[in-house]
Amino acid sequence: MKIIDSFKKSLKALMTRSTNKDQLSALLNFLGLQDTDKSELSEATYFACLKVLSETLGKLPLKLLKHNENNGVTVCRRHPLYRVLNERPNKFMTSTTFWSTIEYNRNHYGNAYALINTKKKKNNKIETNLWILPSDKVEIWYDDAKILKDVPDIYYRYTCSSGTYTFGSEEILHFKTSSTFDGITGISVRERLKSTIVGNNKAQKLVNQMYDNGFTAKAVIQYTSSMSDDNAKEFVKGIEKFATGKYTDEEIKNIIPIPLGATLTPLNIKLADNQFIEVKKYSALQIASAFGIKPYQIGDYDKSSYSSAEAQQLSFYIDTMLYIIKQYEEEISYKMLSNEEVSEGYHFKFNVGVMLRMNQKEQIETLSKGVSNFIYTPNEARSFLDLEAKDGGDRLLGNGASIPVEYTGAQYINNFEGEEGKLYKWIQKTVEKILEKAS
Repeated sequence: MKIIDSFKKSLKALMTRSTNKDQLSALLNFLGLQDTDKSELSEATYFACLKVLSETLGKLPLKLLKHNENNGVTVCRRHPLYRVLNERPNKFMTSTTFWSTIEYNRNHYGNAYALINTKKKKNNKIETNLWILPSDKVEIWYDDAKILKDVPDIYYRYTCSSGTYTFGSEEILHFKTSSTFDGITGISVRERLKSTIVGNNKAQKLVNQMYDNGFTAKAVIQYTSSMSDDNAKEFVKGIEKFATGKYTDEEIKNIIPIPLGATLTPLNIKLADNQFIEVKKYSALQIASAFGIKPYQIGDYDKSSYSSAEAQQLSFYIDTMLYIIKQYEEEISYKMLSNEEVSEGYHFKFNVGVMLRMNQKEQIETLSKGVSNFIYTPNEARSFLDLEAKDGGDRLLGNGASIPVEYTGAQYINNFEGEEGKLYKWIQKTVEKILEKAS
């Protein structure tokens, strides 16, 4: 009766327009049209890849910047959206938890959604919060026939226990994977590598089963007497209990009693003979490659060719994270900022410096070179080290040997006589006057 009810319920859900992914999945599972194993997260490599990507994005501070008149940028800490995106998207989540959860859903489901909830307070100030929507509860509709609303747009329908809610494209932050055929919906890695992930899970189950059996493989029992099928089953069950350690509580662990006239011949299965380790490692590298994860990040150091940890992080940033970060920045800037703010130079940007951070010695040497070559002011260099600004530290400094090309040779002015000496002395005085006015 339960089977019939389950079939009727699934079929009814499929025939209605309110069908969600869970109901459809239940019907397909019942009909045997898809694998019922939903334990992708139990696969070690798959879980490790999700963990690396989500934690990497969660580490990056998201800042609101504005281009200034000097072709530089200014951090807009007083903007009302700065704290929302960089510190507290909602009252239950920090920004670290929020963005790592978004990235986790994006990779696992192929799409991640965040609702932009704005409301006006009593003092006429607008309060903005971001709320993560479960990716498996959201459907994407392109309403070109104007069924949902009068404006043809992409709509997001979120189904929960209280009903179905429809949101416009401007109300949802939508982050997708790079695998997409229509540019709207992303395809998850687990859908692309389903057979590989399922195969790895089955391989792990085999190893677990062999541990449970004490690495005792299947065996053949030869006996001379004639037994009925029922008696043969009971005979085998008794031996199986001894072989699998069911009597360990009674201090019987390694001895298997065999009746007179019977012979137990094990069918040895060696993992090395089946190249089990090599196949499992190759499958792990396939999964990691699909995520853009480097082998060393999942514990494979056999073919590491990087000269330093900084080189590893730089490669990971360029090959994997750069695309992801750029997509986030574009989506957030477009959906969270008004057209006027964008035209004024406002934009969101992740601080990738935390990924490429060097050791203290190299960092100080790099900053020192930047200061001595007119790139950073001393105070700008101190800010990288979280040190306070000092008086007089906002001027560009540099090596005294660095001079404009038109003044080349002026330092040798005292070595010239006659008309050349007069010319160089005039140049020297002119340069001194220019420097006095500049100061």
